[in-house]
Amino acid sequence: MYRTLTSSWPIFFGLALIMVGNGLQGTLLGVRATIEGFDTAVIGLIMSLYYLGFLAGSYYVPKLISKVGHIRVFTALASMASATVLIHGLYPDPWLWGGVRVFTGFGYAGLYIVVESWLNNMATNKTRGKILALYQIVTYLGLVGGQFLLNFADPATINLFVITSILVSLALLPISLSSRPAPDFEEPDHIGLKKLFKISPLGLAGAFVVGLGSATIFGIGAVYATNIGLSLSQVSIFLAVYIFGGVAFQIPIGWFSDRYDRRIVILVLSFLTCLVSFGCYFSTESIYLLYLFMFALGGVSLSIYGQCLAHTSDHLEPKQYVAAISSLILINGVGAAIGPFLISLGMSFIGSYVFFIIIGTAFGVFLVYGIYRTRARDAVPMDEQGDSLTMPARPSPIVMTITEESNQVLKDMDRDESK
Repeated sequence: MYRTLTSSWPIFFGLALIMVGNGLQGTLLGVRATIEGFDTAVIGLIMSLYYLGFLAGSYYVPKLISKVGHIRVFTALASMASATVLIHGLYPDPWLWGGVRVFTGFGYAGLYIVVESWLNNMATNKTRGKILALYQIVTYLGLVGGQFLLNFADPATINLFVITSILVSLALLPISLSSRPAPDFEEPDHIGLKKLFKISPLGLAGAFVVGLGSATIFGIGAVYATNIGLSLSQVSIFLAVYIFGGVAFQIPIGWFSDRYDRRIVILVLSFLTCLVSFGCYFSTESIYLLYLFMFALGGVSLSIYGQCLAHTSDHLEPKQYVAAISSLILINGVGAAIGPFLISLGMSFIGSYVFFIIIGTAFGVFLVYGIYRTRARDAVPMDEQGDSLTMPARPSPIVMTITEESNQVLKDMDRDESK
């Protein structure tokens, strides 16, 4: 692990700066928009437009990289992401913010794709698993670090926007000056939605609802927390424990899903997500109880995503893995683009208290659909189930290449040991 980190630290350091900046920016915008008096539905639309831009970037940036190369694309998109942050701070206008958020999402999607391509290129059969683990650690810890930077300055001023811009700009240095050559690049293939639904309707629905739920919490969770009277430090912890839960639960849940019918694991997680969401709703009078439920919510809800990807993989031929899962990641992005605006409408017309009710209901609907799907199709035999997948927060389709090749290495090692 140490050797892997020392040989690739410029990439990971640049990634860490990007994630800290993105984590801070998302929460900061929700808090600042509330201070400016933006309508909750308008804030939700602004946040949804980020994911719409992210979705567009995931599709178009690979084509751009193929034409002009990694360094130029990374430099251009980092500059754009840095500039858009400052525009938010200088001109707190909701409609301007909405347009700018599209470009911000597009830019961050491209930055992730470039970094993930570089990591995939530098990975060998011996280091691929370690690099994937480091990638997930850096992404999650960066998001957590961004939450706590919210307390470094008054969100009503431009200072935190400047800090975010500086972080993204500094990410240019280690990556642009890295001695490693730019990697070869191939655009990821995708499987059509109709074909993917036939392959794994449960996986498709799960990726969508997890995108809807997680983007809602990342996008307007700070708005909800501010509306119920949490202080800045409490808002930071509120979102940080959600992310910590997503990290802590994935490995033990993956262990269970590799030993039992994966569909049952998905159903249990969906039921627990619904239950914990309502627990969050009823625990607003006790901040520590709310933190506990948020930790559990991150653990069970974010873990569903990897299980849906693994469940879909169980129904694929090896040559279909990357294309199909890349399409699922994009479906997750569609859910993310819808979630914040949809739930913010409910908050605007009914009240902030419906935040967790709608999230819980969405996973409840998915639970009912999952029960139907378990009756409509036989389970995959246990000896034919693949390994569970753990995914970083908000990956691009490129990261699926690293994940799948890492799992293939482990399978080959297990096969060699059994001989």
